[in-house]
Amino acid sequence: MVLTKENLILTHQQILQKIKRMAFEIYEQNFEETQLVLAGIQENGYFLAQALAQELREISPIDIQLTSVRLHKTQPLTHPIEIEPALPPLSNTAVVLVDDVLNTGKTLAYTLRAFLEKDCKKLEIATLINRHHTAYPIAATYTGYSLATTLREHIRVVKTDSIWQAHLL
Repeated sequence: MVLTKENLILTHQQILQKIKRMAFEIYEQNFEETQLVLAGIQENGYFLAQALAQELREISPIDIQLTSVRLHKTQPLTHPIEIEPALPPLSNTAVVLVDDVLNTGKTLAYTLRAFLEKDCKKLEIATLINRHHTAYPIAATYTGYSLATTLREHIRVVKTDSIWQAHLL
């Protein structure tokens, strides 16, 4: 899988624009909140959550808490989900679960339980790219880019240093 100009679907500048727009959408839907948790699924989902947190801190007075979610993506039932830093009960807190690509929804579906157990006030999903191949009842609340692909195609979001790119492989 070679990353080339021909299979580039989002440039760095386009991704930054989408992150900014998503941050505004998140703020619009949560403007009454005093605190918002952005939970990024490692690794690229966490990078996206960091970028969204930065944008939200610039445009809103909401206290943005950033947390990392790590799970075994091929065997999620046999390995624990790790959330760092550990979260207190979230009964009065809205949570946005963040991942780079929504494909089947499996990763997000398995991650939901950890936040439902914290009794969060509201749970939303943000994804940079939505492929619309969900096999689980997962829908993104915030999407940067929707792209219809075949099941054989893959999307790879790459972040090196401070440069983002997305490729269709």
